[in-house]
Amino acid sequence: MRKALWHEGIRYRKNVKALPGCPDIAITKYKVAIFCDGEFWHGKNWKKLKETIKTNRDYWIPKLERNITRDNANEKKLENMGWVVLRFWGNEITKNLNGCVDEIKETIYAIKNGIYYLEYDDSMGLLAAENEQVYDEALV
Repeated sequence: MRKALWHEGIRYRKNVKALPGCPDIAITKYKVAIFCDGEFWHGKNWKKLKETIKTNRDYWIPKLERNITRDNANEKKLENMGWVVLRFWGNEITKNLNGCVDEIKETIYAIKNGIYYLEYDDSMGLLAAENEQVYDEALV
């Protein structure tokens, strides 16, 4: 992922410890935090995965649930700091690297053009919002 982004001219910092969750890739110019998560460690399809764990369930289930909770908390902290958070699963990166890079490029494009913004809602906190109609028209 990093090599593909660099090839596209997207400059970033890796594993920025000063940010919550230490994002794998941080595009500081546009405040985009990217996490490349392993399916097992971060609980992809958790309800289904949980049932497949057969060995040492008393250890793995609470551990993975803590990971999921921590990931969600770090994502909220980043959003409260004004960062846009993108998460990609390992298999998604492996099978569709170009699609992942395109999603990052589209996010940067939207931020640069004021299409992607963070909206505050009193009942729910910060929400990432994108005006899709304006974005679609800008691509034409």
